[in-house]
Amino acid sequence: MSTIKYTLGVHIKKNHLDAIIPTYAKEGDAGMDLTAVSIDFTENYIEYDTGLQFEIPEGYVGLIFPRSSISNKDMALCNAVGVIDSLYRGNVTCRFRNTSHNNYYLIGDRVAQIVIMPYPEVSFIEVEELSTTERGEGGYGSSGL
Repeated sequence: MSTIKYTLGVHIKKNHLDAIIPTYAKEGDAGMDLTAVSIDFTENYIEYDTGLQFEIPEGYVGLIFPRSSISNKDMALCNAVGVIDSLYRGNVTCRFRNTSHNNYYLIGDRVAQIVIMPYPEVSFIEVEELSTTERGEGGYGSSGL
């Protein structure tokens, strides 16, 4: 079975000499790594600048996720998933909580990953009742795990 692949062109601007344009590490990867060019420490967080600005096409969004290597650090991405809207043109930064103030990423490390995806324009329709399903209102852990 063959799959249809297409490439979306996204304009990117380097604002730092050491900025690295993201690429896929392996064929089939969804995300591309973002590399830190600077670190800003505060009492509450560590913020990494990628030195990059994106021009994401209308109808698409850039989503910033932590890399799996985050499990080896004492850190968590502050907003869980960062959202880069198509109209944003500022530098992409990644802000993390660091509870131990050690065991964090360094300048030059790959600190997060970006996934660019299409999204639908949504129009909510208010109704009196929703359709019923087998799951119903079952929430956290309702599937048995």
